[in-house]
Amino acid sequence: MRIRSFDVESGIIYLVGTPIGNLEDITIRAINILKSVDKIYAEDTRNSGILLNHYDIKTKLESYHDFSNDIKVTKIVDEIKEGLKIALISDAGLPIISDPGYKIVKKALEEGLRVSTIPGPSAGISALIKSGIAPLPYLFYGFLDSKESKRKEELNDLKYEKATLIFYEAPHRINKTLKDISDVLGNRYISIERELTKKFEEHIEGYVDDLVDIDIKGEIVIVVSGYVNNDISDIDPIDEINKLIKEGYKSVDAVKEVAKIFNLNKKELYKKYNENKGS
Repeated sequence: MRIRSFDVESGIIYLVGTPIGNLEDITIRAINILKSVDKIYAEDTRNSGILLNHYDIKTKLESYHDFSNDIKVTKIVDEIKEGLKIALISDAGLPIISDPGYKIVKKALEEGLRVSTIPGPSAGISALIKSGIAPLPYLFYGFLDSKESKRKEELNDLKYEKATLIFYEAPHRINKTLKDISDVLGNRYISIERELTKKFEEHIEGYVDDLVDIDIKGEIVIVVSGYVNNDISDIDPIDEINKLIKEGYKSVDAVKEVAKIFNLNKKELYKKYNENKGS
């Protein structure tokens, strides 16, 4: 399927980038689109209302968030099919990225409808380029799980990822997450970018072990240097299995994860693990 965004005057949904803090960080095109569309959908109409009022944008505003059901998705897609021009905005930054809206875009494209992006700020990319950590390749992960056990599982999956890692985190959980990064990924060099584009914007960098008890508030992006040891031949897979089991993995799941990381045969590794356990 090929869909040209500007071929016709039919309905369309625009994914509009909005400021991540400083209200001046919005493009002229974004303002014009928000003024010209038939309706704007936002995650939080109260937050978005501040932006719209600032630029005297009178377009009708409705909510769409993570708790919106499939009926709301169908309603929005039907509006586009009827010829309406819709804008989807985030509380801050680009829609879809760690934000609701994916289901709308997926369904709209399945229906052959037009989807277009109006580029704007991204907290993850902004943090990366000012972190001082290698920018390419990078892996944007967004928010880790709020539960410690699940968070450690997610980090373990990234343990041997060579790309720079980008995470979002809430201030009340930052120290727990930093400790988990240290426990699972090791004493990596990281940067913490706080309150990007705002009055109290701050850059903090150092080895994670030195930052685990940091006192910090506001919106946070963590940039973590990637795995640098390209040779894992000196690492014992059995030791890695035992580490995962100590973290709460079942033995079969631990073997599966380690086999994937070391590119080993799962059955043979499980046999070796059992032989080692019995010795």
